[in-house]
Amino acid sequence: MQKNVLEYLEKTVISKPHKTAYVDKETSLTFEELYLKSKSIGSALSKRHYKEPIVVFMGKSPKTITAFYGVLYSGNYYVPIDEEMPYHRIELIFKSLSPKAVVCHEEQISTLNDFSYQGDIYLYENIIKTEIDQQRLDNIRERQIDTDPMYIVFTSGSTGMPKGVVASHRSVMDYVDNLSEILAFDENTVFGNQTPLYVDASLKELYPTIKFGSTTYLIPKELFMFPLQLVGYLNEHKINTICWVVSALTMISSFGTLDKERPKYLHTIAFGSEVFPIKQFNLWRKALTDAKFVNLYGPTEATGMSCYYEVNRSFELDEAIPIGRPFNNTDVMLLNENDQLAKDGEEGEICIRGTSLTLGYYNDFERTREAFVQNPLNSHYPELIYRTGDIGKYNEYGELVFVSRKDNQIKHMGHRIELGEIEMAANMAPDVNYAVCVFDDQRKRIILIYTGEATTAEIADFLKDKLPRFMIPNRIRKIDDMPFTSNGKINRNLLKEEYTRR
Repeated sequence: MQKNVLEYLEKTVISKPHKTAYVDKETSLTFEELYLKSKSIGSALSKRHYKEPIVVFMGKSPKTITAFYGVLYSGNYYVPIDEEMPYHRIELIFKSLSPKAVVCHEEQISTLNDFSYQGDIYLYENIIKTEIDQQRLDNIRERQIDTDPMYIVFTSGSTGMPKGVVASHRSVMDYVDNLSEILAFDENTVFGNQTPLYVDASLKELYPTIKFGSTTYLIPKELFMFPLQLVGYLNEHKINTICWVVSALTMISSFGTLDKERPKYLHTIAFGSEVFPIKQFNLWRKALTDAKFVNLYGPTEATGMSCYYEVNRSFELDEAIPIGRPFNNTDVMLLNENDQLAKDGEEGEICIRGTSLTLGYYNDFERTREAFVQNPLNSHYPELIYRTGDIGKYNEYGELVFVSRKDNQIKHMGHRIELGEIEMAANMAPDVNYAVCVFDDQRKRIILIYTGEATTAEIADFLKDKLPRFMIPNRIRKIDDMPFTSNGKINRNLLKEEYTRR
């Protein structure tokens, strides 16, 4: 029985030692190099630490991934941090963790000094030279179980304090095995990674790579500002599988890039984290008629993704692509306001149970108890579910459809309104590339922000035919470029802050 994700690597290195595992513009690592360097790091760290969160404070690189695996070999669990994260956020994470050890490069030491960090500092360049202590690593592995923590990734907290989600080896292996089957990964898969390594979305490439002996290219972040160059990069490296956030895909399609150069090797496109506007999605399907498109849904608290839908039919512009059905060994329940199962066609909160649930929030039992609760449908024995805060419903095909976030519902002019419904209508308008809706709580105004060639008057006229009067935005603003968060999602908080204060 597998109990540790490193067993993926240990099997693959035997059959594919000299194949490239991870590569970026500066570094390329074979499976053998990855394996040996990880074990050297594990040997160095294991001399002083066991079952501690160890911060890996490095940029996006194959070296960073090696450090992750090194931490796991040492019997500890890694916490990825990157200097591209806001300084204040890094400071809050350090305050939350009080880590005893950090793995980094020389250039990160000055930042650690700014935080008055007092723990151990391990320079990557030094510890990869450590002699491997196989006996110590074997002793550590012997004591480990599959529910031991594997990593902590931090999500945004409503109080302003980031929440550290702790995942176990078991939940990650369950996720990787399920995702691999759904997307048909194998040794010939060539991934193009888009997301930062400090978010759980990167799991989609990191661990299938060592499971199958695939190859992952860490795509330079700057290419996502130049769609034609980005597609050229995909073709140059014969990348055939991508698992990207929707905004990264729409950035390519909305600029007409697919008419100029087609990503000709792509056969698997998975997307998630945001609703894919049908107008943009259709451009991708037209360009890649034989490719598999899969919508993925799931929260960090349930180890990344929990539901999937392989697109098998056409959709009207006012429809949403379903999130489909739960992964194997995962159950999704829609609970209404009375904590009962929602009826057919009725909306309810998406709640998740199963092995995919993470261990909770690090050093925060109160918020863990609020989100990970006893299953209200089970009064006979302890059983936790995770309340996502997302609203969903089943369509006429029995497929689960994401409706909105609970906090994306507003009360306006006496009506309960889904801002996502307004966004969907606006994204149907001619010459609109992407539209986002926010609500000014103080002035009680709906504000629509969009990119594209359409004028604000044209959009207003279009929406009058699509929406009831009480849903028409009070203000419509055109901007040149949508702001994104560090992991590529639309930065709604920034848009709200910027356009509700004017």
